[in-house]
Amino acid sequence: MEGVSVAVMPSAPVSMPLSAMLSLCLTLALAADQHRTGKVECVCRNRPECHNTTTCQGLVCFNIHTHGEVSLGCFMENTRAQCHSVIKDVSTNCCSTHHCNEATRPTKREPNPEQRDLLHVWLPIVVLLLLLLLCCPLLYRVLCRTRPASIQYPDHLEKPPSGGDGTYGDMFDEFCTSGSGTGLPYLVQRTVARQISLAECVGKGRYGEVWRGTWMGENVAVKIFSSRDEQSWFRETEIYNTVQLRHDNILGFIASDMTSKNSSTQLWLITHFHELGSLYDFLQGAASGLDPSLCLRFCLSIACGLVHLHTEILSTQGKPAIAHRDIKTRNILVKSNRQCCIADLGLAVMHSQANDLLDIGNNPRVGTKRYMAPEVLEESIRTDCFESYKQTDIWALGLVLWEISRRTVVNGIVEDYRPPFFDVVGADPSFEEMRKVVCVDQYRPSVHNRLNTHHTLSAIIKIMRECWSQSPSARLTALRVRKSLSRLQPLELDKIKQDV
Repeated sequence: MEGVSVAVMPSAPVSMPLSAMLSLCLTLALAADQHRTGKVECVCRNRPECHNTTTCQGLVCFNIHTHGEVSLGCFMENTRAQCHSVIKDVSTNCCSTHHCNEATRPTKREPNPEQRDLLHVWLPIVVLLLLLLLCCPLLYRVLCRTRPASIQYPDHLEKPPSGGDGTYGDMFDEFCTSGSGTGLPYLVQRTVARQISLAECVGKGRYGEVWRGTWMGENVAVKIFSSRDEQSWFRETEIYNTVQLRHDNILGFIASDMTSKNSSTQLWLITHFHELGSLYDFLQGAASGLDPSLCLRFCLSIACGLVHLHTEILSTQGKPAIAHRDIKTRNILVKSNRQCCIADLGLAVMHSQANDLLDIGNNPRVGTKRYMAPEVLEESIRTDCFESYKQTDIWALGLVLWEISRRTVVNGIVEDYRPPFFDVVGADPSFEEMRKVVCVDQYRPSVHNRLNTHHTLSAIIKIMRECWSQSPSARLTALRVRKSLSRLQPLELDKIKQDV
């Protein structure tokens, strides 16, 4: 645990035999090598790749029990899909320290005297560290009041104005940023999940349900995935735990866990709770519509979140570039400070320039047909090119801007909420219907004339139309959208002052 040092002084000196000392030195050397390379040395046995060697190196070690036989080896990728096998008669166990997969063999061996000497020294330390780890939510809240170092943004990636959720206070600011990911350490995540009480169901979808829960006196959102959508849970958990995503306009992640209820497995994703709900719900419920300044605030905050996703941050604790692939108003939440944050990363694609690695994941689910770009509907998208996925996000962003603008009051006129293409397709359009409308007819949502009479709204209309280009390469980037919207802020403030 960072920032916590523990020293245990034995009551009497402990003599350590030379062989035990050499064994300890070897263990420490292997641990140092793991810290430097990120890889562990594993026992390799009964596997084709073992050949004539007894060890291998990878990101995690494993042992697989199949019909009474045990095979040992290493995985080159640290993915939960590999390490949580649910295949009948096959049990897969993973660990991440040197030779740890050998320790799970069924034979039980008594420790020799040298090992017992080491056990007397290290067992109290291990027990104390485990106790500290289990109690760290309280320790962080009571003792740790220093804010962690902020992410170093590239010069062109401007951090949006701060304005978080006051209900979470310093607890989430400090507690939910740790190590290489945005949530808590994995073992602590499981502890948190067991401390949450579910209060009420606040939403349902094809993935499962969203519940409002309480943890340490604060509201949290618990997204419970159905078993058929477990790959989305795996993907969101993987992304949140491996990259730095902390940002005002990305849904705040707390923990992820598997739980058991009524002899069935539930997949939980625990995040910040936003009582105003999704942007889709907010636009429908705003009876009097939005004023232009709130419209701009919504649009700009969404663009800021998308810029953060699309941008790779190069640092010791950086993040790869991420394309969302399912941008829509249902996957955007409205915060109490009237900014928006982007949620649902179950379809996200990651890319790192350092090794030009495109990580698509293995989720068979596709995006929402109503928001699909022409190249997706025509099946002409370059699936090996990361830029292609970013361009589909921009197409969907343009449709979201249209939905927000339509609900904005200009000259005393506002339109009812409608989804994109509501006038040409039904409530649940097919792939072929959307392909005809978007690709063959090249139809685009209509814009009311009143919006062109307002400076801010006419500029937003121009931006959304550039997001709708039939040619992916001609569309704006998220960074360009954000910069264009940022320039409208001073003008909108001046207009408000004049009205007052």
